[in-house]
Amino acid sequence: MAAKQDAPTAAAVVDPDGMVSGWSEGGRLLLGWSAEETVGRPVTDLLVGRPTDFPENLGIGSDPTGVVPLRHRDGSTVDAVLTAHPLRGADGRSLGHVVTVQQWGRRPVIADRAFEQCPFALGVYDPELRFLWVNASACRVMAHSEEQVLGEKYRELFPELDDMAYTDRLSEVARTGEPARLITVFRPLGSNYANAWATSMWPVRDAEGKVRAVANWGFDMSAEYWARQRLLILNKASGGIGLTLDVMGTAQELATTPVPGFADLVTVDLFDEVLRGEEPTSASAFTPGETIALSRAAQHSAKEDTDRAPGPATPVSHTPGSVAARCMATGRSTVELAAQPGQGGEWAFGPGLAADPAHWPPGNPLIEGAIAADGLTGRITVPLRARGALLGVVAFSRLDRPEAFTADDLILAEEMTAKAAVAIDNARRYSRERTTALTLQRSLLPQRLPNQEAVEVASRYLPAGTGAEVGGDWFDVVPLSGARVALVVGDVVGHGLHASAAMGRLRTAVRTLADVDLPPDELLTHLDDLVLHLAGDLQPAGHFEPTGESGATCLYTVYDPVSRRFTLASAGHPLPLIISPDGTRTPVPAHPGPPLGIGGLPFEATELELPEGSLLVLYTDGLVESRERDVDQRIAELLRALNHSATSLEALCDTVMDAMLPEHRTDDAALLLARTHALDPHHVADLVVEPDPAQVPRARKFAVDQVDAWGLEEASFVTELVVSELVTNAIRYGEPPIRLRLIRDTSLICEVFDGSNTAPHLRRARDFDEGGRGLLLVAQLTQEWGTRHTTNGKTIWCAQALP
Repeated sequence: MAAKQDAPTAAAVVDPDGMVSGWSEGGRLLLGWSAEETVGRPVTDLLVGRPTDFPENLGIGSDPTGVVPLRHRDGSTVDAVLTAHPLRGADGRSLGHVVTVQQWGRRPVIADRAFEQCPFALGVYDPELRFLWVNASACRVMAHSEEQVLGEKYRELFPELDDMAYTDRLSEVARTGEPARLITVFRPLGSNYANAWATSMWPVRDAEGKVRAVANWGFDMSAEYWARQRLLILNKASGGIGLTLDVMGTAQELATTPVPGFADLVTVDLFDEVLRGEEPTSASAFTPGETIALSRAAQHSAKEDTDRAPGPATPVSHTPGSVAARCMATGRSTVELAAQPGQGGEWAFGPGLAADPAHWPPGNPLIEGAIAADGLTGRITVPLRARGALLGVVAFSRLDRPEAFTADDLILAEEMTAKAAVAIDNARRYSRERTTALTLQRSLLPQRLPNQEAVEVASRYLPAGTGAEVGGDWFDVVPLSGARVALVVGDVVGHGLHASAAMGRLRTAVRTLADVDLPPDELLTHLDDLVLHLAGDLQPAGHFEPTGESGATCLYTVYDPVSRRFTLASAGHPLPLIISPDGTRTPVPAHPGPPLGIGGLPFEATELELPEGSLLVLYTDGLVESRERDVDQRIAELLRALNHSATSLEALCDTVMDAMLPEHRTDDAALLLARTHALDPHHVADLVVEPDPAQVPRARKFAVDQVDAWGLEEASFVTELVVSELVTNAIRYGEPPIRLRLIRDTSLICEVFDGSNTAPHLRRARDFDEGGRGLLLVAQLTQEWGTRHTTNGKTIWCAQALP
């Protein structure tokens, strides 16, 4: 190496005729020619393929320095830097030139030593990528000495790097003359760890601008590179974990994100309480000597055949003393390394922080040869904790890769786990609230539709998808007096427990008002007032979320199978669809009123007469709303999905829901289908009663004869008594006209109408009172009784259960 650094500089004296007249010892050392062999010969004999003129033939006519190929005594060519210095006498006459010759590529000794001792890997290659010069750092990286590489082609010396980014880029720089920068990741010979190298490459040109060589320098930036890769993985985790409010989905995201960049196998085990949305077990409840039962919520491996698709969790248990059990009991992470013996018997961790105990937390890493039996080279076990609660445990494993986990890898694993733990706990809390809201809402919806013969009904309610909260959609079927039935649908704007509670209040209020037998428009007016009062009563005193029913809508309809009249009124709710038995759509000449809670605006009732077998379709807006299509298009799709000739309304409900609702719903949807029936005229009997007490026996006889004609002789006695009481009260306290009507439906209904608006009520009769016992008698003998008001009077009715 010393001879190389101290390579001589040749000096020659050339007369004006181009003949060598002086030759230095450095010339012999550099080119092999002695003074006896060169003095007296033309200087051009030392040139390779050059014209004979001097000094222009050296390329130094105008530039005193040039790169010239010279002939070595052994026949080889030496690229040299020639510098010509003119010689002149006292009279100014030219005496020739003094020419100094240095080998091309050489620098002064101090520069050579500076580059040789540079901690960066330096190298110079000819355009064919032959090694011209390398420093000691480059030799250490290549695991080759300088003597082994000089003159060799890079691709032949390192065939494993042929056609790789590094060698291809070197060739490109030599071809184009454009400098380049590159980061390459490769595993050096004899190392089990991949290193990242930052490399700069540039062309080396002579004075004429021709590319004579390619130089490069590089340094090991593995620490910075892998730190950046960890940051990228953490950034990926930030964007890829917690996308859904689903415990199993979030666990799968945690298992998938670090594979394969960080680990080869990830398992996520959770407590069953977490999967059910319940409060997790306190971490202090576990001891290292206790077997802990969990469920494997997610598992992902770089090997496709071991991937676990999202599905039901499978039970797993961690035995006392196991690493996972210790981690959950102590709340501290553990790193296990299946290290291999190094030279001299010591355990080899590899370069960097893996072998530096100063960077490891106490107790880490563990040298655990047993994990090698499972094909693992390393494993990081991290307890899954959020908000002081223990949710489970996560294991990050490496399979068949030699790189050991480092202390920085442990930090990354803990960061990913901490983020996932918060997301899983959020999903658990959401699941609990959603389950509570669903339970509350389903308990407030009708569990089964009531028995009545006015309409055949079927219903469906589907909550929003798991990514959205439960809404306030609801429906109801309310039997009314006179064999009529009320069909109701409503919607409370908003989601969550507040919407479910508001829905329950509205449904209860509608049922209460329906029992009073109010017309649809009056019922909505009272409901609107009720919502206004509730909104005022429930205004929060502090910074709590309001709980009023702001934005609620309701559609209230009544169908009478005796007259086949259908009456409806809407408070901001979509109007029903009516399909005739022949399949044509019956238009509804009505306009929805304002939503509930605004107050001061009237509601309008619309009445239609429907043919028997008409299909009524009541729904909430969640069934027809879509971001891709407007409401009219969606209603047209709903009409196409409604097959009026379908024999089963239950099957038709399923068909409509499947056709209208996407898989990922953002809102609740309720559907209520009803096919109208008409009551047989023979099951209705009317009698006009004159306002004379002498007409009471006639009314009793009419009722008994009609009940006997219907084959209900067992009900004759009770019917005779209640008709006598009700007709007598109407004649005594009411006003004409008076009318008696009997209806045979699911029960035997007796109705007495009169023109008075006074409402009767039960009262306790004293011992010597002459009246006050009639309604009490009716209430005791019948299943139910009541009063409904009309625009020109009232109707008192009672119903008997049929055998």
